[in-house]
Amino acid sequence: MLRDLRITEIFYSLQGETRTVGWPTVFVRLTGCPLRCRYCDTAYAFHGGERIPIETVLEKVSSYTPRFVTVTGGEPLAQPPVLRLLEELCDRGYEVSLETSGALSTRDVDPRVGVVLDLKTPGSGESARNVYANIEQLRATDQVKFVITDVQDYDWSRGIVERYGLCGRCDVLFSPVHDSLEAGQLADWILRDRLPVRFQIQLHKVLWGDTRGR
Repeated sequence: MLRDLRITEIFYSLQGETRTVGWPTVFVRLTGCPLRCRYCDTAYAFHGGERIPIETVLEKVSSYTPRFVTVTGGEPLAQPPVLRLLEELCDRGYEVSLETSGALSTRDVDPRVGVVLDLKTPGSGESARNVYANIEQLRATDQVKFVITDVQDYDWSRGIVERYGLCGRCDVLFSPVHDSLEAGQLADWILRDRLPVRFQIQLHKVLWGDTRGR
Protein backbone atom coordinates (compact mmCIF):
# COMPACT_ATOMS: atom_id res chain seq x y z
CA MET A 1 0.00 0.00 0.00
CA LEU A 2 1.22 3.51 -0.79
CA ARG A 3 2.64 5.42 2.16
CA ASP A 4 1.73 8.98 1.19
CA LEU A 5 -1.43 11.08 0.92
CA ARG A 6 -2.42 14.33 -0.74
CA ILE A 7 -3.11 16.70 2.17
CA THR A 8 -4.75 20.13 2.08
CA GLU A 9 -4.05 21.07 5.69
CA ILE A 10 -3.29 19.76 9.17
CA PHE A 11 -4.43 22.04 11.98
CA TYR A 12 -5.35 22.18 15.65
CA SER A 13 -8.73 23.60 16.64
CA LEU A 14 -11.88 22.92 18.61
CA GLN A 15 -14.11 20.20 17.24
CA GLY A 16 -17.10 22.04 15.79
CA GLU A 17 -19.51 19.13 15.41
CA THR A 18 -20.32 15.56 16.50
CA ARG A 19 -20.34 14.12 20.02
CA THR A 20 -16.87 15.52 20.78
CA VAL A 21 -17.88 19.11 19.97
CA GLY A 22 -15.77 21.62 21.86
CA TRP A 23 -12.79 19.33 22.45
CA PRO A 24 -9.34 20.41 21.19
CA THR A 25 -8.70 18.23 18.13
CA VAL A 26 -6.14 17.79 15.38
CA PHE A 27 -7.73 17.81 11.92
CA VAL A 28 -6.09 16.11 8.95
CA ARG A 29 -7.86 17.37 5.82
CA LEU A 30 -7.24 15.28 2.71
CA THR A 31 -7.48 16.72 -0.78
CA GLY A 32 -10.06 15.67 -3.36
CA CYS A 33 -13.72 14.67 -3.41
CA PRO A 34 -15.88 12.94 -6.03
CA LEU A 35 -18.97 14.87 -4.88
CA ARG A 36 -19.96 18.48 -5.47
CA CYS A 37 -22.53 19.31 -2.79
CA ARG A 38 -24.27 22.63 -3.39
CA TYR A 39 -23.54 23.87 0.12
CA CYS A 40 -19.95 22.62 0.42
CA ASP A 41 -17.86 24.91 2.64
CA THR A 42 -14.52 23.24 1.94
CA ALA A 43 -14.37 23.47 -1.86
CA TYR A 44 -10.79 24.65 -1.48
CA ALA A 45 -9.93 21.03 -0.68
CA PHE A 46 -11.10 19.75 -4.07
CA HIS A 47 -7.74 20.41 -5.73
CA GLY A 48 -4.12 21.13 -4.93
CA GLY A 49 -2.72 20.04 -1.62
CA GLU A 50 0.67 18.50 -1.00
CA ARG A 51 1.68 14.86 -1.19
CA ILE A 52 2.98 13.96 2.27
CA PRO A 53 4.31 10.63 3.61
CA ILE A 54 2.14 9.07 6.31
CA GLU A 55 5.12 9.16 8.68
CA THR A 56 5.28 12.95 8.31
CA VAL A 57 1.55 13.27 8.93
CA LEU A 58 1.94 11.23 12.12
CA GLU A 59 4.83 13.42 13.28
CA LYS A 60 2.78 16.58 12.70
CA VAL A 61 -0.19 15.17 14.58
CA SER A 62 2.06 14.12 17.46
CA SER A 63 3.49 17.64 17.77
CA TYR A 64 0.12 18.83 19.13
CA THR A 65 -0.05 16.03 21.75
CA PRO A 66 -3.79 15.60 21.11
CA ARG A 67 -6.36 13.24 22.54
CA PHE A 68 -8.68 13.54 19.53
CA VAL A 69 -7.80 13.32 15.82
CA THR A 70 -10.30 13.82 13.00
CA VAL A 71 -9.52 12.77 9.43
CA THR A 72 -11.69 14.73 7.02
CA GLY A 73 -11.75 16.18 3.51
CA GLY A 74 -12.72 16.46 0.82
CA GLU A 75 -13.54 12.79 0.90
CA PRO A 76 -10.79 10.90 2.76
CA LEU A 77 -11.81 7.47 1.47
CA ALA A 78 -11.10 8.59 -2.10
CA GLN A 79 -7.42 8.02 -1.22
CA PRO A 80 -6.97 4.33 -0.28
CA PRO A 81 -3.80 4.92 1.80
CA VAL A 82 -6.00 6.75 4.33
CA LEU A 83 -6.91 3.31 5.70
CA ARG A 84 -3.29 2.85 6.78
CA LEU A 85 -3.20 6.34 8.31
CA LEU A 86 -6.33 5.62 10.33
CA GLU A 87 -4.90 2.33 11.57
CA GLU A 88 -1.62 3.91 12.63
CA LEU A 89 -3.34 6.81 14.39
CA CYS A 90 -5.33 4.27 16.40
CA ASP A 91 -2.16 2.30 17.16
CA ARG A 92 -0.75 5.46 18.74
CA GLY A 93 -3.65 5.70 21.15
CA TYR A 94 -5.55 8.65 19.72
CA GLU A 95 -9.35 8.78 19.70
CA VAL A 96 -9.82 8.85 15.93
CA SER A 97 -12.85 9.87 13.89
CA LEU A 98 -13.38 9.76 10.14
CA GLU A 99 -15.70 12.23 8.43
CA THR A 100 -16.95 10.64 5.21
CA SER A 101 -19.63 11.54 2.70
CA GLY A 102 -21.16 8.07 2.63
CA ALA A 103 -20.60 7.84 -1.13
CA LEU A 104 -17.78 5.31 -0.69
CA SER A 105 -17.74 2.05 1.25
CA THR A 106 -16.65 2.17 4.90
CA ARG A 107 -16.25 -1.62 5.07
CA ASP A 108 -12.44 -1.60 5.37
CA VAL A 109 -12.15 1.21 7.95
CA ASP A 110 -10.41 0.11 11.16
CA PRO A 111 -13.14 -0.77 13.71
CA ARG A 112 -11.42 1.41 16.31
CA VAL A 113 -12.26 4.50 14.24
CA GLY A 114 -15.47 6.39 14.96
CA VAL A 115 -17.13 6.87 11.57
CA VAL A 116 -19.18 10.03 11.03
CA LEU A 117 -21.32 9.12 8.03
CA ASP A 118 -22.73 12.16 6.23
CA LEU A 119 -25.78 10.89 4.35
CA LYS A 120 -26.44 13.39 1.58
CA THR A 121 -29.87 15.03 1.49
CA PRO A 122 -31.65 15.98 -1.75
CA GLY A 123 -30.73 19.61 -1.12
CA SER A 124 -27.06 18.70 -1.51
CA GLY A 125 -27.64 17.62 -5.11
CA GLU A 126 -25.77 14.39 -4.36
CA SER A 127 -28.30 12.15 -2.57
CA ALA A 128 -28.17 9.63 -5.43
CA ARG A 129 -24.56 8.89 -4.43
CA ASN A 130 -25.40 7.56 -0.95
CA VAL A 131 -24.18 3.99 -0.38
CA TYR A 132 -26.87 2.65 1.92
CA ALA A 133 -24.92 -0.56 2.48
CA ASN A 134 -22.76 1.58 4.80
CA ILE A 135 -25.65 1.64 7.26
CA GLU A 136 -25.15 -2.08 7.90
CA GLN A 137 -21.56 -1.33 8.93
CA LEU A 138 -22.56 1.19 11.61
CA ARG A 139 -21.69 0.50 15.25
CA ALA A 140 -22.84 2.21 18.42
CA THR A 141 -19.60 4.25 18.41
CA ASP A 142 -20.37 5.71 14.97
CA GLN A 143 -22.57 8.68 14.05
CA VAL A 144 -24.81 9.59 11.12
CA LYS A 145 -25.11 13.21 10.07
CA PHE A 146 -27.77 14.91 7.95
CA VAL A 147 -27.05 18.44 6.68
CA ILE A 148 -30.44 20.02 6.06
CA THR A 149 -31.26 22.89 3.70
CA ASP A 150 -35.07 23.14 3.99
CA VAL A 151 -38.26 21.37 5.11
CA GLN A 152 -38.08 18.92 2.20
CA ASP A 153 -34.61 17.84 3.36
CA TYR A 154 -35.92 17.54 6.92
CA ASP A 155 -38.82 15.32 5.88
CA TRP A 156 -36.53 13.18 3.73
CA SER A 157 -34.01 12.82 6.57
CA ARG A 158 -36.71 11.90 9.06
CA GLY A 159 -37.92 9.22 6.65
CA ILE A 160 -34.42 7.74 6.30
CA VAL A 161 -33.96 7.72 10.08
CA GLU A 162 -37.22 5.82 10.52
CA ARG A 163 -36.79 3.46 7.57
CA TYR A 164 -33.36 2.25 8.65
CA GLY A 165 -33.91 2.47 12.41
CA LEU A 166 -30.87 4.71 12.68
CA CYS A 167 -31.54 5.92 16.21
CA GLY A 168 -31.30 2.32 17.38
CA ARG A 169 -27.90 1.92 15.72
CA CYS A 170 -25.93 5.01 16.74
CA ASP A 171 -26.15 8.75 17.37
CA VAL A 172 -27.99 10.70 14.66
CA LEU A 173 -27.09 14.35 14.05
CA PHE A 174 -29.23 16.98 12.30
CA SER A 175 -27.48 20.18 11.21
CA PRO A 176 -28.86 23.26 9.41
CA VAL A 177 -26.90 24.52 6.43
CA HIS A 178 -25.07 27.59 7.68
CA ASP A 179 -26.64 30.83 6.34
CA SER A 180 -29.39 28.85 4.57
CA LEU A 181 -31.79 27.30 7.10
CA GLU A 182 -32.55 29.13 10.35
CA ALA A 183 -31.17 27.01 13.18
CA GLY A 184 -34.18 27.69 15.39
CA GLN A 185 -36.51 26.45 12.66
CA LEU A 186 -34.77 23.09 12.48
CA ALA A 187 -34.82 22.84 16.28
CA ASP A 188 -38.57 23.53 16.27
CA TRP A 189 -39.23 20.74 13.73
CA ILE A 190 -37.22 18.24 15.80
CA LEU A 191 -39.12 19.15 18.97
CA ARG A 192 -42.49 19.15 17.22
CA ASP A 193 -41.94 15.63 15.93
CA ARG A 194 -40.24 14.38 19.12
CA LEU A 195 -37.49 13.09 16.88
CA PRO A 196 -34.74 11.37 18.96
CA VAL A 197 -31.83 13.02 17.14
CA ARG A 198 -29.12 15.42 18.26
CA PHE A 199 -29.44 18.97 16.94
CA GLN A 200 -26.11 20.61 16.22
CA ILE A 201 -24.72 23.77 14.71
CA GLN A 202 -21.16 24.28 13.50
CA LEU A 203 -19.37 25.71 16.53
CA HIS A 204 -16.34 26.73 14.48
CA LYS A 205 -18.59 28.86 12.24
CA VAL A 206 -19.97 30.65 15.28
CA LEU A 207 -16.47 31.32 16.61
CA TRP A 208 -14.46 32.04 13.46
CA GLY A 209 -16.80 32.18 10.45
CA ASP A 210 -15.30 30.71 7.27
CA THR A 211 -11.67 31.11 8.33
CA ARG A 212 -9.58 28.23 6.99
CA GLY A 213 -7.70 26.10 9.46
CA ARG A 214 -10.11 26.86 12.32
